[in-house]
Amino acid sequence: MAVMPDDRRTVFLDKDGTLIDDLPYNVDPRRVRFAPGAREAVRLLSRAGYRLIVATNQAGIARGYFTETELRAVERHLTAEVEALGGRLDGFYFCPHLPDGVNEFAIECECRKPEPGMIRRAVEELGVRPERAWFVGDTWMDVLAGRRGGCRTIMVGPEARDAHALPADRRPDFAVRDMLDAANVILTADGTADGAAEGAAGDVGASAVGGRGHADAATYPDAEVVA
Repeated sequence: MAVMPDDRRTVFLDKDGTLIDDLPYNVDPRRVRFAPGAREAVRLLSRAGYRLIVATNQAGIARGYFTETELRAVERHLTAEVEALGGRLDGFYFCPHLPDGVNEFAIECECRKPEPGMIRRAVEELGVRPERAWFVGDTWMDVLAGRRGGCRTIMVGPEARDAHALPADRRPDFAVRDMLDAANVILTADGTADGAAEGAAGDVGASAVGGRGHADAATYPDAEVVA
């Protein structure tokens, strides 16, 4: 049953390579590490009132590398880590499917990115308003899922450097180095930067409120910037 729309702003986050370091098929919470800039980004976005929702492809389940139960251990760990930073994960959506998998999850689906199924679930279950949401990820599949779901999009990480050369439907609204830069783009674009920076300055330090605190300084050449 769908819930009423919620006016709070939302950021969808890819997991591996965006929120945490990309360690392929890892489900051991002891090996989970936040990606560069992610801790500070969580603090900034949370203090500005954004809801944080993970949306991640987890084909390792369809490949038989790990189970849903094992992945849930990572979810619980991340939930605790985000709470320790003053934030909250409002949702943790994952797609376990892959057409050429080896078990019951080896199917075509509408949730595996670049399909927007996980965003649509969040709309129905959490009342997310896509026009007030962002999708941050490190691949074109994240970008296309976000676009199809009605969100503004940011690409982070190594692939972001060449985002301007992607086909139009895979090109993000912004391309930046890491999640901290993405958070500053979001806060600037939404006009919520002042309150968040004021609340976070003591904890985040110069990397968030100094030279890299401005979206235009952090964005790769040829990508769209916030003035």
